[in-house]
Amino acid sequence: MNFNPRVKMNFDGGDLTSDAGLLLYKEFDHKLGLSEAVEELLVVHDSVFHRDHPNSDVVLQKLYQHIAGYHTDDHADDLAVEPLLTMLLGKESLASQPTLSRFNDKADIATAKSLECVNETLQRRVYAIKPQNQFVFDLDSSSFAAYGKQHGANFNYHYQQHGFHPLFCFDGLTGDCLRAELRAGNVYTSRQVVRFVGPILNRYGRLNPDSLIVIRGDSGFAVPGLFELAETKGHKYAIRLKSNARLQSIAQVMADPLLNAERLHKRQVHYREFMYQASSWEHARRVVVKMERPAGELLFQFTFIVTNMTLQPKNIIRFYCQRGHMENFIKEAKNGFACDKMSSTDFEANVVKLQLAILAYNFNNWFRRLCVPEKMQSSRMETLRTKLVKVAGKLAHSGRYWTWKLCSSCVYRKEFIQTLKNVAALPQFG
Repeated sequence: MNFNPRVKMNFDGGDLTSDAGLLLYKEFDHKLGLSEAVEELLVVHDSVFHRDHPNSDVVLQKLYQHIAGYHTDDHADDLAVEPLLTMLLGKESLASQPTLSRFNDKADIATAKSLECVNETLQRRVYAIKPQNQFVFDLDSSSFAAYGKQHGANFNYHYQQHGFHPLFCFDGLTGDCLRAELRAGNVYTSRQVVRFVGPILNRYGRLNPDSLIVIRGDSGFAVPGLFELAETKGHKYAIRLKSNARLQSIAQVMADPLLNAERLHKRQVHYREFMYQASSWEHARRVVVKMERPAGELLFQFTFIVTNMTLQPKNIIRFYCQRGHMENFIKEAKNGFACDKMSSTDFEANVVKLQLAILAYNFNNWFRRLCVPEKMQSSRMETLRTKLVKVAGKLAHSGRYWTWKLCSSCVYRKEFIQTLKNVAALPQFG
């Protein structure tokens, strides 16, 4: 090294790992039964034969690569004999990039649905550990950029981008992804949203019939079919409406008496409600309006929310505004697990890639909620990788044991040990 000629370096350290924190995730996997669920439920109809790497092993390898931050298939070649990953997966060497690519070629919609089934199975186990009787189904779409000739990638006018337009449903209270669907890039936000949400409502209706479920979404999801679905099943909703001349006229009548010429220099905010029936609705519904006049302005600005909740108008608006967390969930799935990297030319292969990334996202989200010390539970994936996963370790063999000797100067040693204790306290499902 130029700064000190006595210093040299090489990559001949031997059985070392930079990802010793994956031991925590493997222990959580053992408790929750991730590996067993993948082995039992994974479906690949046109199954490709791998002498050393069954399809379930390929899926588990890709999941652990996502958690460690190695998102591309090409990383598998560099990690081929990584000592920790090979030990966790029980292999002499990992599946190579060509093997992963062959799996991508053979995977189909049935494979994607089986991964959704794995997700749902593990989700039920998490609820068994930490019961929950209130759910907020946050709906939103996003944009996945595409730069090649991927089937289904089209130009989206709203995002001004060529790619895909996936649909998501997250639980606004926990951040769990309840469902994700890859769609062509040129479809409208609410396309087939009723078909998308219906199975989730049915599943949670069976899981906890007495639970409170609220559907929340922006104006792109203000479709009568979604309102009717929630009303028919006895659930609540709070969905923003696009402003139109009728809504503006009704709100303006309410706002005119509130305009105070003597206090134009101060901001005004008022909340009101009224019954409203659009031409496409079968009956009138409650609409809450927020009327806001910025300081120095003469006109009010209106926000309309259609709802069947019984909260006061101000609280309805506050509840709706909390859907902003949804953007953070999508950002976490993208930045932390590369769920937006749709690099295959085949649409079905990209559907499977999305489901794999969402399964990795949820597995980490459950780990974060159930195992991580409380002060770190709000941490994003990149922070957890820095503090818990990216820990140096050396493998020491003995007659009976494989001992991983972790970095003695690890800054987050106490948090690491506490996380391991929390995992040990969980019930055994696997």
